[in-house]
Amino acid sequence: MTQQERVYSFEFFPPKTQDGISKLAATSRALADLEPRFFSVTFGAGGSTRDRTVSTVIDLQENSGIVTAPHLSCICSTRENIREMLNSYRDKNINHIVALRGDMPSGMGEAGEFRYASELVTFIREETGEYFHIEVAAYPEYHPQATSPDRDLENFKRKVDAGASSAITQYFYNPDAYFCFIERCTRINIDIDIVPGIMPITNYHQLARFSDACGAEIPRWIRKRLQSYGEDLESIRAFGEEVVTSLCAQLLEKGAPGLHFYTLNRAGPALSIWNNLGLGTSRNS
Repeated sequence: MTQQERVYSFEFFPPKTQDGISKLAATSRALADLEPRFFSVTFGAGGSTRDRTVSTVIDLQENSGIVTAPHLSCICSTRENIREMLNSYRDKNINHIVALRGDMPSGMGEAGEFRYASELVTFIREETGEYFHIEVAAYPEYHPQATSPDRDLENFKRKVDAGASSAITQYFYNPDAYFCFIERCTRINIDIDIVPGIMPITNYHQLARFSDACGAEIPRWIRKRLQSYGEDLESIRAFGEEVVTSLCAQLLEKGAPGLHFYTLNRAGPALSIWNNLGLGTSRNS
């Protein structure tokens, strides 16, 4: 696979404040210069950021010139409000979507009309045909609620069979987990691109909290090194950059179809890794 064929992308969350909006604008400008294939914008638990997600997606695509993909979530969604959002996105020339089951907010009892991401993908295809490029989630270290590895893979295949165009993985730090997952997918004839999700390491406590919630493993040797730095943020960031750059280099060298960076609305960590990898832009790759 050539550098030009690989898919590079960056994920943001909808800002809550004017200061956050300004910071995201600066971040997106810096990352747009890398000419990624697309940006994506998350959708809060239970649709809690629905309106902000819509406005952020539209603003990013119009102002950056980069294709921007909204996340759509099953949780708390109905066929009617998903249909309305799909129509709204089509009207704004948004043609890329990340379709997820989503997280249930604490204390909420009703999931909505869609139980699984495969049902949401099916609905999008029924409503819009092939208009949207649909991304779905993949879990090399297994979904935290999966009852078994085989059941988890079956659930992923349902999303692919429903019409997913490609997939983005949960972040991980063990490349063998990714390549083992790809091998298992190949065995059951899953042939869409599965792009590794990349989480830069800048704050150990935040990373540990995220990882405990989503089931992503922090290998013991990485966890121990990070813990040893205490509150020395500069050392944490330097070590994290080294670890994640090495991870990305291994993934690309062994054939990963691209990288999807979870930016947390900050350009610096992803830019440092990008430059360490010598990726350039699509014009000079």
